[in-house]
Amino acid sequence: MKIVILYDRIAKEGSHPDQSDALVQAEAVDRALKDLGHESVEMTFSMDVKGFLKEIKEAYPQLVFNLVESVEGHGRLIHFPASVLDLLSIPYTGAPADALYMTSSKVVAKKILSGAGIPTPSYYSPGDLKAKSIPIGGPYIVKSVWEHASVGLEESSVLAVKSSGQLLAEMEKRRDQLGGDCFAEQFIDGREFNLSLLASPEGPEALPPAEMKFIDYPPEKWKVVGYKAKWDDSSFESLHTQRSFEFPKSERPLLQNLMDMAKRCWHVFGLRGYARVDFRVDERNQPWVLEINANPCLSPDAGFVAAASQAGLSYRQVVERILQDVHPLP
Repeated sequence: MKIVILYDRIAKEGSHPDQSDALVQAEAVDRALKDLGHESVEMTFSMDVKGFLKEIKEAYPQLVFNLVESVEGHGRLIHFPASVLDLLSIPYTGAPADALYMTSSKVVAKKILSGAGIPTPSYYSPGDLKAKSIPIGGPYIVKSVWEHASVGLEESSVLAVKSSGQLLAEMEKRRDQLGGDCFAEQFIDGREFNLSLLASPEGPEALPPAEMKFIDYPPEKWKVVGYKAKWDDSSFESLHTQRSFEFPKSERPLLQNLMDMAKRCWHVFGLRGYARVDFRVDERNQPWVLEINANPCLSPDAGFVAAASQAGLSYRQVVERILQDVHPLP
């Protein structure tokens, strides 16, 4: 097939590591597609929709491999390229436009999770706290509603506040660095897991679960997989946060629970191709879904690819499986 690899338009100067990583993904996918015998061409998406329409029509691809994670740095627009491709009736990989929207808005995702009976930590929006005084108990973590890749998320995002007014003030102070919209989620001070899912003829396959282990963290330091842990290789957080796939047999019931919950998320949100579900597990061994990552990072060193490797899958096989779950099939 002739396949367009579509990703964010990256600024030549001043781009952040989470943004420039799109180039790494595009290069890796391009190699895999060529190894599979396809013809591929790279293309970027931006606010210049008319320019994109002209370019994509001239390319006339049979399929688009959709790697777009934001549009000109705005995570809230992640669904927009997929919507344009739907308009053009061009098939594309990964989650459909509506699933991308529902999962990219963490607040919308939490409402859907709660409605489906899937445990997710309680939360407050600024509007909730402005409407009335709410008793606050336990620490909260302030997150961006739309931005992913842990943008704006650090240890200082966890707040041991004593009143709703104090929590609201802290949220307002962080709005700009969190992309304009934020919310406060009850902080689960426990273990963190990632569960990757890959399409198969029998439905979503749960890849080996991974635990993000916090090694030699001081007792007073909040355990958060924030921006530094993901993107700053020299930081304490990166050096002391390790991914592990090793578990004792006694953990099998917990791991099975995580896999079952992740598959429920896949079906509830109508995901496709590949996905990752992030969990926290509290001291009672209760899992809580933090986020649904539709179309997670496909860089060769990313967590999704590591999980696939644990399952005995090569990068080329991962790409092939993603191509096989495109609807409608080209």
